Amino acid sequence: MGDKANAHPGAAGRAASADHPASVRNVVLVGHSGSGKTTLVEALALTAGAVNRAGRVEDGGTVSDYDEIEHRQQRSVQLSLVPVEWGGYKVNLLDTPGYADFVGELRAGLRAADAALFVVSAADGVDGATRMVWEECAAVGMPRAIVITHLESARADFTEMTRTCAQAFGADDPDAVLPLYLPLYGEQGPDGHAPVTGLIGLLSQRIFDYASGERKESEPGADQLPLIEEARNKLIEGIIAESEDESLMDRYLSGEDIDFTTLVDDLERAVARGIFHPVLAAAPAAEGARQGIGTVELLELITGGFPTPLEHPAPAVTTPGGKPRPALACDPSGPLVAEVVKTASDPYVGRISLVRVFSGTLHPDETVHVSGHGLADRGHEDHDVDERIGALSSPFGKQQRGLTHCCAGDLACVAKLSRAETGDTLSAKDDPLLMEPWDMPDPLLPLAIQAHSKADEDKLSQGLSRLVAEDPTMRLEQNQDTHQVVLWCLGEAHADVALERLRSRYGVQVDVVPYKVSLRETFAGRSGGRGRHVKQSGGHGQYAICEIEVEPLPGGSGIEFVDKVVGGAVPRQFIPSVEKGVRAQAAKGVAAGYALIDVRVTLLDGKAHSVDSSDAAFQTAGALALREAAADARIHLLEPVAEVQVLVSDDHVGAVMSDLSGRRGRVVGTEQAPGGRTLVRAEVPEIEIGRYAVDLRSLSQGTARFTRAYARHEPMPPQLSEKIREQAADAS
Repeated sequence: MGDKANAHPGAAGRAASADHPASVRNVVLVGHSGSGKTTLVEALALTAGAVNRAGRVEDGGTVSDYDEIEHRQQRSVQLSLVPVEWGGYKVNLLDTPGYADFVGELRAGLRAADAALFVVSAADGVDGATRMVWEECAAVGMPRAIVITHLESARADFTEMTRTCAQAFGADDPDAVLPLYLPLYGEQGPDGHAPVTGLIGLLSQRIFDYASGERKESEPGADQLPLIEEARNKLIEGIIAESEDESLMDRYLSGEDIDFTTLVDDLERAVARGIFHPVLAAAPAAEGARQGIGTVELLELITGGFPTPLEHPAPAVTTPGGKPRPALACDPSGPLVAEVVKTASDPYVGRISLVRVFSGTLHPDETVHVSGHGLADRGHEDHDVDERIGALSSPFGKQQRGLTHCCAGDLACVAKLSRAETGDTLSAKDDPLLMEPWDMPDPLLPLAIQAHSKADEDKLSQGLSRLVAEDPTMRLEQNQDTHQVVLWCLGEAHADVALERLRSRYGVQVDVVPYKVSLRETFAGRSGGRGRHVKQSGGHGQYAICEIEVEPLPGGSGIEFVDKVVGGAVPRQFIPSVEKGVRAQAAKGVAAGYALIDVRVTLLDGKAHSVDSSDAAFQTAGALALREAAADARIHLLEPVAEVQVLVSDDHVGAVMSDLSGRRGRVVGTEQAPGGRTLVRAEVPEIEIGRYAVDLRSLSQGTARFTRAYARHEPMPPQLSEKIREQAADAS
């Protein structure tokens, strides 16, 4: 790493099984949408000899963003694995979407990786969402490096962007975020902008020129050395400050020239420990070039500086019943423990599971135990089953290249796991284990759907279950109150992709309908009603009369039925019938078709007939009595109120609180949170926050998060209540 020029690229088209974790590097690429992650992955694959030209494999497809939806939307929407070989190492590049709606795919990539490459566009800078991911990685000690892209942009300034990265990512230690190379610029063009043609190595003081299409090394000119002296000295001081050799700083300050090999070794150790974060540069390759600018240097960093899976602690494991087990070691001969980090469906192969093996070795056609727990609230049932897996393969674009095995620390695709879902654990069938799940964001944008036709209705259930199995950031709800099928998503783009996958992958066409909240009704005051059901039309008649009184109760009381009949006016056997009729009518509503709650219904009197009275007659009378009581009373419509907690940067607190007030919300408290953030707690009617997931992102520039939980039902404002009543009347 860092100016080493002795790497040997792997052979194109070859899929190798790693034989030991030490030869594997798992790297996730993180960055905002449009920062150039996918382009960089394809450039690295080109340099490693895995593709015939930038981003192309043997069949002409791309190694990343090969899904048809990604082609149509012109952006990444899913996690992609691109394995390449370099210098005797297998490098698993995990390309993640940058758009906030697909953060679930990002978290899956973070789970599968041992180090992160943060890709920052020189034209756009560092956004708040990327900064938050950096903080998450820092919290768990994940090693990180930074790659600055789009240096060809007219607005690009590498020096200024390096300073920006140090401010954004080096809050605790800005001197731990420093460049290893400086861009080498060619002749200035007519637009006044000089293209990047190569790099200058700060440690080696060597020029790496890519102008010819291949990396060529040379000595710097005498006029170039003074330009890099300040940056070189600062880099050396930064490396020495993080060195485990405490005498190194004294030797440097005394004027000793520190050996290049010593500096590189210390740099690699500091990067692997996650305490030093080098900044590198990348630029597009020239037309017909075999190497993109900066790609060799990046591959050297990945293979020399990023940690092996042996150095990355595995997640905690338990038995499926929850009994703790000893910590896992990344040992190919240890007990088998792997995790499904992504699930996809192929029209020809069926379900394909991307797995990270944390311990043991996975072989084709063996029987494994599949454990899935903890996502029941998102439509995923807990399960413990044995399954026989199919072939193992290494993905490369749309291709699947067969593998003979997958050892601890490596990643592979597994075919024919029909029950396994994203987040599930694979282990030995005679020693089943369960891995601690990773954090997944809650889907908070509701999407109400219905089948477009009868044919679609028959396929809808299966299509939705497959969709949710692939994506744990999506929640399926069958709302019993509104009778709607609701897909809870992370945002509009997430919802669009879900609908497109239902249509193109599972052949289900659905219509989006307005989302309904679960409204309720209650009595505003005391009222009485008389239900009279008397009919005589030949044969057996119907006779039932009952008188009731209805009064409101405190929230959460439900329906209370009280019998105060005296003298047998209503025979004992028919009193439950009256209650049944009242409750049935309450479930249907008495004003706008919403369930009636929080009232006490008291049966006071009634009349019966010795022959014509029946259970059915008194049920009808009870319902009629409740409706008559409602006709003479003021009925409140109740709306659900949610407890909302918004974690937002201090810069946007005022805007968030003002917006919540505009949604009829009540701010009930604020408190300071780490990282210059504030936690705002409020109570907001649910009808006002249907699109809050989208609106809050816009309001806070993507830096805020929120949670919501049902609190209670409260009366709606009269003007809104009346509007809903009118709509209900029109619909009927």
